Amino acid sequence: MFNKLKEECGVFGIYSKESKVELAGRICVGLSALQHRGEESCGIAINEEGIIKFHKDIGLVSDVFTPEVLRGLPQGKMAIGHVRYSTTGKSKKENAQPMVVRHKKGNMAVVHNGNLTNAVELKSQLEEQGAIFTTTSDTEIICHVIVRERLKTGSIEQAIKNTMKIIKGAYSLLVISSKKMIAARDPQGFRPLCMGHLGKDVIFSSESCAIDIMGAEFDRDIEPGEVVVVTNNKIKSDKFLPNEKKGMCVFEYIYFGRPDSTIDGINVHIFRENAGRCLAKQAPVEADIVAGVPDSGIDAALGYSKESKIPYDIVFIKSKYVGRTFIQNTQNKRKKMVNLKLNPLEQTVKGKKIVLIDDSIVRGNTLARIVKTLKKEGAKEVHLRIASPAFIDVCYFGTDIDNKENLIANGRTVEEIRKKLGADSLEYLSLESVDKITKDCKVEELCTGCFTGKYPIEVPKNINKETFEKIKI
Repeated sequence: MFNKLKEECGVFGIYSKESKVELAGRICVGLSALQHRGEESCGIAINEEGIIKFHKDIGLVSDVFTPEVLRGLPQGKMAIGHVRYSTTGKSKKENAQPMVVRHKKGNMAVVHNGNLTNAVELKSQLEEQGAIFTTTSDTEIICHVIVRERLKTGSIEQAIKNTMKIIKGAYSLLVISSKKMIAARDPQGFRPLCMGHLGKDVIFSSESCAIDIMGAEFDRDIEPGEVVVVTNNKIKSDKFLPNEKKGMCVFEYIYFGRPDSTIDGINVHIFRENAGRCLAKQAPVEADIVAGVPDSGIDAALGYSKESKIPYDIVFIKSKYVGRTFIQNTQNKRKKMVNLKLNPLEQTVKGKKIVLIDDSIVRGNTLARIVKTLKKEGAKEVHLRIASPAFIDVCYFGTDIDNKENLIANGRTVEEIRKKLGADSLEYLSLESVDKITKDCKVEELCTGCFTGKYPIEVPKNINKETFEKIKI
């Protein structure tokens, strides 16, 4: 069960111009900047003179990579790291990344963001060929395919290119071998991946914010279908797969990305603020203040306030030291976490008509409690405005929407949802507004399958929940 969306992971890597450099601490800085993309587990793999050593575990970056652990990791020329959420799979140390593989032609480590749509088929095929699986992850499937292709070819990059012809769905990959670091992104570009530099060191990251925090320079996004190889301090790029229909996940802009990130040329904060402006035009209401549900609704709330001329104010104080509610494993725990995280400001709320902005509604339980809390504190009216269209379908590409039966919008009208949430009014951002924002921001195309049931590529047909769970990490 989920109250908020979960996006599975973030990846980060550094290729140094020097042969023996302390990289673990630097990778930790990058992973900490990407912690919002995965709070469940994390890991780092380092190439020490051709041999890959690693450490990974369940927990936040700061908890897993203590000073003692960092001192025990080697220096090296290149390293990759990963932060992760599980979706339908269980939280296990074995499922944490990077995945490190030793084979007849060397060794490699892989980190992956996304989900494959042909994972079940590939896993069955690989098992028939003798592959043994130790996890339930798509990443292990990718590793097996790369190794199989590596044993047929003369280079790791060619093996990855061969793999990209075989795997389908969403994948932003970082791979290190004994001599090379390779970045690859699927032909639709479902998940973000970018690169930058610090001096002559090359950096790859899921989001640009991690490059900025390193004090490095952002260079560009890895293009959909592109493979970038770094070896001998030289960068080689190959736009390997042709431009297919683009499919960047719309929720990278609406929710997943940090506001200070720029993804495929578009600043996340600006996209969200524009969503709020569109909401104000589309669904105006008389009110005293506009407020955002921390933190994901704040940027859109600012846009709504600017467009409507209704003052923006704060109605909740958020504790920064409480984990996200959706990683709690029982509903009672999630309820307690919501109460710990968000404390209402009675002086701001009492007697006021409030426009409350949130990025999305998934199950609706959290938002219903928020509305109830505001009214308990004396809010005269609470008008919900949601900075995305209603969820009606599942996601196959790395977002934790695996069963539409759990979605509040499934089979309900907006009025029925409003009553369930206890709000005085409710409006979602329209699909037309999403299209307008996309065009205004000069985004080529976005995947909005969770709103429409129409996806950029073919997805499994007549899929049931049991089968779907097999293709999720």
